[in-house]
Amino acid sequence: MSSTTIFTWLDAARPKTLSLAITCILCGSTMAFETSSFSITITLLALITALLLQILANLANDYGDAVKGTDNDARVGHKRTIQQGLVTLKAMKKAIALNLILIIAFGAALISTAFDSTSEILSFIGLGILSIIAAICYTVGKKPYGYHGFGDLSVLIFFGWLGVAGTYYLQTGLLSTAILFPATACGLLAVSVLNINNLRDINNDRECGKYTLIVRMGTHWGRAYHQVLLAGSFCCFAIFALLEYASFTSWLFLLALPLAIKHGVIVWMAPNSETLTPMIAHIIKIAMLTNILFAVSVLLH
Repeated sequence: MSSTTIFTWLDAARPKTLSLAITCILCGSTMAFETSSFSITITLLALITALLLQILANLANDYGDAVKGTDNDARVGHKRTIQQGLVTLKAMKKAIALNLILIIAFGAALISTAFDSTSEILSFIGLGILSIIAAICYTVGKKPYGYHGFGDLSVLIFFGWLGVAGTYYLQTGLLSTAILFPATACGLLAVSVLNINNLRDINNDRECGKYTLIVRMGTHWGRAYHQVLLAGSFCCFAIFALLEYASFTSWLFLLALPLAIKHGVIVWMAPNSETLTPMIAHIIKIAMLTNILFAVSVLLH
């Protein structure tokens, strides 16, 4: 395989977005670290599986939007691999199939390592199947849910509740109401990344019949919604800190708050949607920093 081909497939995998998968596993694992049930093996298997699922979603998104014509010359931002003619539809389908095989292999290893109970094994097999379906059907199929405004909810579920709380349960076999707060916070930060992408693409998405939540609510309310996502994530982390910890180190995540506020102001004041492209990288960094600071605060506690 040539270096050009390798870089093409790396581009298709969208490595900048993979931090979202990493941080949700990180948050769940650091909370599990406080218990005697923490397993580095389960952490690594969960991390690999999550990364593969994220790559699957990115490849399927590239394929689905190309087939539907959403990735066209009017689209703002980085051109995708099929759109550029670097990868054929057939090659992308093969890559998706290979990725699926790897997900099944690592997912099976993860579940068999974490559980002995038949009910737990079957439950997580079901969750794994749902994760695969969600990754593919965001833009692929006759009625992709991403084209009907359900992408935000999916991201909250899989990068928040399932990613964080699921990782914690895989290691400890426990769930609590308190865990749902950092899980929700992590999920809301991931949704904010999707939201910036949808704000940027609102005009092209509307023309192509991709009715994202932003297309449905409009630019003004979409920007207001973005502020709610940012504020909600920090509030959820704060509630968890109040419920679980008493030390000042529990509030390390607030170090990222000034960056989040600055980001929110820029998004609110942006002259048009097309100027939001740099904000995608910005919010990814903020999400990663906030989650890492939260994880460090848990470890210090």
